[in-house]
Amino acid sequence: MKAINTLRMGGTDVLPLVEGGKGVSVSTGASAGAWAAAGGAGTISIVNADSYDDQGRPVPQVYHGRTRRERHEELVDYAIRGGIAQARIAHEVSGGKGRIHANILWEMAASERVITGVLEGAKGLIHGLTCGAGMPYRLADIAAQFGVHYYPIVSSARAFNALWKRSYSKASDLLGGVVYEDPWRAGGHNGLSNTENPFAPEDPYPRVLALRQAMRGFGLDNTPIIMAGGVWWLEEWQDWIDSEELGPIAFQFGTRPLLTTESPIPDAWKRRLLTLKKDDVYLNRFSPTGFYSSAVNNGFLHELRQRTEHQVPYATEATEELSASYGVGPRKREVFLKPQDVARVQQWESEGFVEALRTPDSTLVFVTPDRARLIVADQTDCMGCLSECKFSNWSQRGPSYSNGHRADPRSFCIQKTLQAAAHASGPDADKVMDENLMFGGTNAWRFGTDPFYANGFVPTTKQLVEQIMTGK
Repeated sequence: MKAINTLRMGGTDVLPLVEGGKGVSVSTGASAGAWAAAGGAGTISIVNADSYDDQGRPVPQVYHGRTRRERHEELVDYAIRGGIAQARIAHEVSGGKGRIHANILWEMAASERVITGVLEGAKGLIHGLTCGAGMPYRLADIAAQFGVHYYPIVSSARAFNALWKRSYSKASDLLGGVVYEDPWRAGGHNGLSNTENPFAPEDPYPRVLALRQAMRGFGLDNTPIIMAGGVWWLEEWQDWIDSEELGPIAFQFGTRPLLTTESPIPDAWKRRLLTLKKDDVYLNRFSPTGFYSSAVNNGFLHELRQRTEHQVPYATEATEELSASYGVGPRKREVFLKPQDVARVQQWESEGFVEALRTPDSTLVFVTPDRARLIVADQTDCMGCLSECKFSNWSQRGPSYSNGHRADPRSFCIQKTLQAAAHASGPDADKVMDENLMFGGTNAWRFGTDPFYANGFVPTTKQLVEQIMTGK
């Protein structure tokens, strides 16, 4: 195993180990501070992070506004206060060691307001900004405003090329590194393009080499590339370490820090990680963002697949193809289906899937009455957590604050389900985890086979980093 040496990142020598940011109360100040204290770069998420009351208890993010716009303003306030709280905790826990980065999703609602609000309230506590989920052209300008380094997340050389030419070339001195997030291997939302097959993973080496070649063309020979997605044992990446072809490389770990004593995720989530099998992580496109995402294949994803499978095209007036009259729902509203679909719909209704919800694609999705009520309630309670949301048709752009499309019942409220998963507790915690979104990288199944975690061992972050440094 090659020696793993420190590298220059953000103006400081650190271990080439970066904690990946995981949103909504999962990458916290405690976990990020512990990672930095171990010598690497820890990452807090400022995507609706927890803030705390005078007794140190998380403040429930409850919304009182009557309109989406009012609730949206409440959400921004929660996000800024939570981000500041987590930055302060990370700084204290780190003891001034390593680096503290803040992760933001560019397509999160009011992302610029949240970033600037947190940086203003936590001056000097955050050393770098990590940002993906879109094309964050303004990231360099914000970093320059506050004198911090920035780390854009890309999944191709082409994406970085566009960012550099439009914006980043003007603030090259603050570019601390470029995160290559592999769109097939990373957990959470992935940056697959329309030309890439989600079920045919490509070798990351040629893609990262292409990124390095593009960076060299801009004079960025010594700027680190941070490999994110699918990294488990560094022994498996020996050819990348000290490679003259690739240049300086660091490695990002998003999934492995979930299973540490400092990780804030519920014990039910940690237990589930230790039992995952190889096919238990599922790449899906149910997210209201429109991106593919990688998550644990549980009851939550099963129900979403069921919605899509219980789906037929329809019309309100007969056409040559949609010619069979049918009364759907308790009120027997007349619609026109393909004749061959009538028997399928009748079967679903006999099984209790009697409510028909309309989609933006002129299809009907058949669900149970309880599920229909939940979907409508979640859409009504939207607080505008994304810049645009397929599930609720929210858009942060006025004056209508709508994306102009019908809300899509085949998706879900991502804010609600991530909050539920992050805060599950009590005797029903396992049930809550099964009924909500559990993001995970495609290597999450390795917890159950890695001898390091034998007999359910949960390490401290320091123990995990020490083990990673052995390469094995």
